[in-house]
Amino acid sequence: MTLTKKSYVAKSVEKMRPSGIRKFFDLAATMEGVVSLGVGEPDFVTTWSVREAAINSLERGFTSYTANAGLIELRTEIARYMADRFRVSYSPQEEVIVTVGASQALDIAMRAIIDPGDEIIVVEPCFVSYAPLVELTGGHAVTIGTTGETGFKLQPEQLEAAITPKTKAVLLCYPNNPTGTQLDREDLEAIASIVKKHDLLVIADEIYAELAYDQSHTSIASLGGMRERTILINGFSKGFAMTGWRLGFTCAPEEISRAMLKIHQYTMMCASTPAQYAAVEALQNGMTDVESMKKDYRQRRNYMVQSFKEIGLDCHLPGGAFYVFPSIQSTGLTSEQFAEGLLLEEKVAVVPGSVFGKGGEGYIRCSYASSMSQLQEAIKRISRFLEKQKRSAV
Repeated sequence: MTLTKKSYVAKSVEKMRPSGIRKFFDLAATMEGVVSLGVGEPDFVTTWSVREAAINSLERGFTSYTANAGLIELRTEIARYMADRFRVSYSPQEEVIVTVGASQALDIAMRAIIDPGDEIIVVEPCFVSYAPLVELTGGHAVTIGTTGETGFKLQPEQLEAAITPKTKAVLLCYPNNPTGTQLDREDLEAIASIVKKHDLLVIADEIYAELAYDQSHTSIASLGGMRERTILINGFSKGFAMTGWRLGFTCAPEEISRAMLKIHQYTMMCASTPAQYAAVEALQNGMTDVESMKKDYRQRRNYMVQSFKEIGLDCHLPGGAFYVFPSIQSTGLTSEQFAEGLLLEEKVAVVPGSVFGKGGEGYIRCSYASSMSQLQEAIKRISRFLEKQKRSAV
C-alpha cells in the first residue's frame, strides 16, 4: 500500500508564488559582466555621520533591547519629521512604531486590521509583496490595474467600482514602485472623498516620499478627515540610503497603533538598537544629503526617459522613486521574454513588468539607482538588443 506523504506547509503559503523579481536576480548572479537595472535600492553609501552614530552607540554599550515601539528619541524625531515635512501630526508616545523595515510595517498593518474574508483593494502595478501579505492574513486582495494611458494613476471611477460591502481598506503606494508615478493633491483628494464616503481605511506606503522630483510629496494622511483613516508606512531605506539597516516606521491612530504594537511585541520585540541611533542622526542632520541624492536621481531619471524615447521605447516621465517603466510592446515580446532575452544576450538585468500585476505586462522596470556610466552602458546594450529584434522580425 502506498501512503500519500502529508504536507506540513500551510495552504496559504503553499499556493503563494515566489517573488518574480528574485528569478532574474538569481540568474544574473551566475553571470559575469552584468549591468543591473533591477535592484531597488540606492547606490549611495549611508551618510558617514549616520554610520558614525551607530558606531558610537556600540562603543557606548547601547546593545540592549529598546522599548517595543522604539527609542522615544527616535519616535519623537519621526513625529517632528512628519509634521515638518508632510504636515501631519502624531503622538510619538502613542501613534508611532519603529519597525524592522517598511516591509514589517506593512505586515503588522495588514494583520492588525484584516479579518478573514475582508477585502483590501490593491492598486497595480505595485510592489510584489502586497497581495501575498493580504492573503496570508486570510483576507482577499482585490486588484485594480492602472494603465500607461493615464500615467498609471488610479482613477476615481476604478476605485468606486471595486468597492463592495466586504472592502475594509485601500492600499496605495506613491511615489509608486515600479512605475514611479506620483499623485498630486487633487488626485489624492478625489481618492480620499471615496474612502470617506464608504468608511474605509487607507494603508499608505510612502517609502519613496523623499524621492519626489517635480513637486513636494503630499501625504494622504494630511488631507481633511484622512489622518484617522490612514495607516502611514515609511522608513529610511530609500530616501536615506539605509536599506541594509532595516528600519521603517508606522504612524497611525492610537487604536490601530496599539493593535499593531501587540503584533510587533510578539513577533519582533524591537528594531535594531544601533540602527535606531543611526536613524536619530539621519533625521536630525541628514536632510542635506537626502537632497543631494535626490538631485542626482532627478538627472538620471531625465537621462533614462530621454534615452528610452531615442532608442524607440515609449516611456512616461515618473514623478518619483528611482524607476522608469518603459513600454516594450512595440517589440512583440512579452515582458518576461524581453527581460530574459536582454539578460542572456546583452547581460542587462531588468524586471519584467508582469511580476507587478495588472497593467504591468508589456513594460519593464529599470532602476536608475546606478552610476551614470552604468546607465549609459545599459542603454547602449538595450539599443543593440532592440536592433537585433528588429532584424530578426524582418
